[in-house]
Amino acid sequence: MLTVRRDPLFGVPGQVVVLTGLAVTVGLGPAGWAAGLACALVTCAALTRGLNLRGVRRLGPADAVTLTRAVLVGGVAALVADSFFRLVPVGVVVGLSIVALVLDAVDGQVARRTGTVSELGARFDMETDAFLIMVLSAYVARSAGAWVLALGAMRYAYVAASWALPWLRLRLPPRYWRKVVAATVGIVLVAAAALPGPAATVALVVALALLVESFGRDVVWQWRARRGRASPPPTWSRAQMSRHK
Repeated sequence: MLTVRRDPLFGVPGQVVVLTGLAVTVGLGPAGWAAGLACALVTCAALTRGLNLRGVRRLGPADAVTLTRAVLVGGVAALVADSFFRLVPVGVVVGLSIVALVLDAVDGQVARRTGTVSELGARFDMETDAFLIMVLSAYVARSAGAWVLALGAMRYAYVAASWALPWLRLRLPPRYWRKVVAATVGIVLVAAAALPGPAATVALVVALALLVESFGRDVVWQWRARRGRASPPPTWSRAQMSRHK
């Protein structure tokens, strides 16, 4: 088992490096700096709290990969925030997003191969994916229409609903389809950012339909579990625990 660990504070200087690189190469305004630094600070605070709640001092090796993804997503968020005030290079937004999506297939493999699967790591992976989708949906919505924001807002609407409906917090059984849907939505959003047009709109509609189906299936399962009609889920692995966004 690999015993190397990472401190969540590592993400803050990493984010500064990415933002500085963007500022030097393509430019970065105040909105971009504010958004990027806010992402780094929120990520660090959330990870530190999660580690403390679980009595762990440092992140595992797979979590270090996810932290790298989170830093890249912070760069995407910075550029998207800047795009509301000036033109930003689409190629850089797309490039950073593609690298973040590729690394999404890496952290789970690292966790399994090093025997460092954890619930915190799976949750971190999930939230990073969800935030990237939200940021990209905000970027694409400017060309495809405000309805695209539903892709990014769905995960957060689900969480908000769970505050009022506790049964939505019931533990879900593993389902690989969630991960497939999340990856598909991310890829479609990146493609729509790079090549907007009628074909991209159709793909976005399909992605939204997949997301509604995936969330809807889970909500139905949780409703049935609330009424004692569903079996409790088995133990989850890191790959299985990554739910849809």
